[in-house]
Amino acid sequence: MTFFESLIALLAAAILLLQVTRRVRLPYPGMLAAAGVAVGMVPGAPVIPIDPNTALALFIAPILIDSAYDFPIGAAWRLLVPLIVFAVGAVLLTTAVVVAIGSGGFGLPVVVAVTLGAIVSPPDAAAVTAVLTNLPVARRVDALLKGESLFNDATTLLLFGAALAVQAHGGIDGGTALRLTLAVPGGILFGIVYGMLVSRLTPLADNTVAGTLLQFVHAFATWLIAERLHLSPVLATVASAMTIAYHARVTDSPRMRVHSYAVWTTVVFLLNVLAFLLMGLQARRIVGGMSTADLHRAVGLTSAVVAGVIVTRLLLAFLYREFAKYRHNRAGGAEPASRGEAVLIGWAGMRGLVTLATAFALPETFPERDLVVLTAFAVVLATLVLQGATLAPLIHVLKLERSKDAEQERDAARLSLVEAALARLEGEPGDSAEAIRQAYREHRDRLTDRKHEAPLARRRGLSLAAVLAQRKRLDDLRDTDEIGPDAYLELQEDLDWKQLAVVSDEDRRIDES
Repeated sequence: MTFFESLIALLAAAILLLQVTRRVRLPYPGMLAAAGVAVGMVPGAPVIPIDPNTALALFIAPILIDSAYDFPIGAAWRLLVPLIVFAVGAVLLTTAVVVAIGSGGFGLPVVVAVTLGAIVSPPDAAAVTAVLTNLPVARRVDALLKGESLFNDATTLLLFGAALAVQAHGGIDGGTALRLTLAVPGGILFGIVYGMLVSRLTPLADNTVAGTLLQFVHAFATWLIAERLHLSPVLATVASAMTIAYHARVTDSPRMRVHSYAVWTTVVFLLNVLAFLLMGLQARRIVGGMSTADLHRAVGLTSAVVAGVIVTRLLLAFLYREFAKYRHNRAGGAEPASRGEAVLIGWAGMRGLVTLATAFALPETFPERDLVVLTAFAVVLATLVLQGATLAPLIHVLKLERSKDAEQERDAARLSLVEAALARLEGEPGDSAEAIRQAYREHRDRLTDRKHEAPLARRRGLSLAAVLAQRKRLDDLRDTDEIGPDAYLELQEDLDWKQLAVVSDEDRRIDES
């Protein structure tokens, strides 16, 4: 089976599995991981080599851009202390535990154990976002988990780079130490400057396919340039995305936003699928080349590392909760996480694309490479399946679900938006202004009193019926050759926007699965 055939097979299987996960309410990353292994075990499936440097840029940069753009700067400042604890402290602590397990229990060289610890220590932004999408929890917990998974990659890659430098040169010289020291502030500064530059260029390509392409060029270029300058590519990428989001204007093209969101959602999903496929193929080759004794050693190391990373994170979550309680009692401020929220934070440590891509990036000559890669993939698979699949029941048992709170928050925000619109239209003369004000009043009435839902639903039904009648007439015009293909597509898009304007809020959503 060729790589292309393997990819198509996995995509077809993924589509089927996603329909299952949506109906049984399971997160899809674990299913994708299992599908990757299954395709990798198919006889004749090829082993696809991938350049280590390409792996990091290809798989991580777009994921970070996609996640960081939606993470506000204000949240980063508000959560600065817990972000430092989990994005830096958790990575270092987990790495130390893995070093103790790998070096002390399984005889790995220290530098190899440090490399393995750096690879498996960071929870992944894409995995966390995918799992929490349909599991409404407290906003502060959601923001902490997503923010941590953005910034911990920088700590991971600095550790990873230092370990590779030690392995290659037998230590860290003065020049390497200086580069590692400047990597963090330099990466942030470069990302901010580069993000401001891209913000100036973006309007030139608004409402064009080239505009979306520019976003991908920006994602990969930020990473590659920062890497060439020996800066932190993770922090540069995150800083550039947050800078672009910060400088976004209310007059920015909504058409561009809709198009970009659709494209990025698809690309992020495809990168998940492709990464698991490639790792699954590598896992088959590695397992097939191992002796029985090596396999037993790999199983033992993998089991110990999986247990180690899970237990370490749970302990850190409770230790931080005690620290937060102490700070709150001494200085006031935000309420610390509850015991249940601490359990959730500790349990939501799914590994994903970052771990896979970093494992890919190991040089072929790295000692114990196959063992490290196999262990990394097993940690990803175990955390996605074990932790990802049990998050929903855990949230239910701990009574942490906030669906009603989230719905009330959205309704309050919608009401505030309606009030802003009515305030702007206040005093505008003419029947047109009054008709628009009346539509907003009806929307406000529905939000404040559900008895107004029926008249609004009837209006939506009549509007939808009118649009569908227009669609039928448009199809007739095309079938009788009274209108050409280009005009047909243009008018069809006009009707799509009209239909989206009249359907309910829920019907406008596109699920990731």
